[in-house]
Amino acid sequence: MKAIILVAGYATRLYPLTLDRPKALLPIKGKAIAGYIIDEIDKIDAVDEIYMVSNHKFAQQFEDWAKDYKCSKAIKVIDDGTTTEETRRGAIGDILYTIDEMNIDDEIFVVAGDNFFTYSLEEYYKFYKEKDCDCVCVKPFFDEELLKSFGIALLEDDGKVIEIEEKPENPKSNMVVYAAYMYKKDTIPMFKEYIEEGNKPDAPGYFAQWLCSKKDVYAFKFNEECYDIGTPKSYKEVCELFGGE
Repeated sequence: MKAIILVAGYATRLYPLTLDRPKALLPIKGKAIAGYIIDEIDKIDAVDEIYMVSNHKFAQQFEDWAKDYKCSKAIKVIDDGTTTEETRRGAIGDILYTIDEMNIDDEIFVVAGDNFFTYSLEEYYKFYKEKDCDCVCVKPFFDEELLKSFGIALLEDDGKVIEIEEKPENPKSNMVVYAAYMYKKDTIPMFKEYIEEGNKPDAPGYFAQWLCSKKDVYAFKFNEECYDIGTPKSYKEVCELFGGE
């Protein structure tokens, strides 16, 4: 399995914090957000390589950071060649770019580089192997207004995904989908199919939404924490909860 960490965004909502530093390298309790993600990935024996796909502006910073970060897996930074918010490829575009550049013909784990989470990737991987299907991860939310801001999964009793709807006006369930996906080897060519059909290349949840109408997808449920750090306020809150920068 290959891990792809999506770190190519420009994080304009976090300015001025991210004017000269990528969001995934912002510290929480003295360690970069990306470090927490890589530490969890490192626990999955099946993962043999980690790719961090960055924009050109921050690629060197990631190179310098990855060179010194202690991990048993090989970490490679992929420069997607973009330099502005307007020219970015989008998350799904970056996944396909990494697949093509690295000639990936393997299972993949895809995760957003701004997710700070406390659930176990080892447990998620065990679930994925048991189901032997593509997987998303979900957590129940109980704030009806907040549900409208996320991708929402409608599930069968056994966890099979019936559908995923991004930012629905009338959510059909309270299961929020987070940006951490495990995909089977035979799903890899479908990223190209998705893009060639003219579908949205940005949020990674759109691919999962499209995929569950094509093949079986299951949802790993967790109750621990997962924070999508998108604004100075949300970053400050996470730092305060977990002991400062």
